[in-house]
Amino acid sequence: MATTLDEGIGQTSPSDAWAALSGGRKTLLVDVRTVPEWAFVGVPDLSSLGREAVFSEWLRYPDMTPNPRFLAELDAAVRDSGAETVFFLCRSGARSQSAALAARAHFAAQGRDVACVNVAEGFEGDLDATGRRGSLGGWKARGLAWRQS
Repeated sequence: MATTLDEGIGQTSPSDAWAALSGGRKTLLVDVRTVPEWAFVGVPDLSSLGREAVFSEWLRYPDMTPNPRFLAELDAAVRDSGAETVFFLCRSGARSQSAALAARAHFAAQGRDVACVNVAEGFEGDLDATGRRGSLGGWKARGLAWRQS
């Protein structure tokens, strides 16, 4: 279940995001990680839902500067899909929260009512006791569909 933060964006678990994507055609998942993360860590796999995630870097690798095309790419994806709710996913939930905040401000400035929801825990989750990600929360550790190239 998504909760709304003071900034006007929602926050939800990976499992609840999957459930919403499974049941709602007017939903969209945007993975805001970097190209190397998609290539080497893996990506969410929505093919069993007959859908695809959108991949748009929030911060560009390798210098981690803002992607000047992010909002235009997002806007096109939302218009093409007819999405009313957009879920934002990154490694652990921090970059995706920043992207969701920027997206919410973008849509609000246009007078568009698009719900922007951060996927807490992200794709890989928090660091575990050994300093590694992938076993403590996150899309992968929750057993949600993903693939690796």
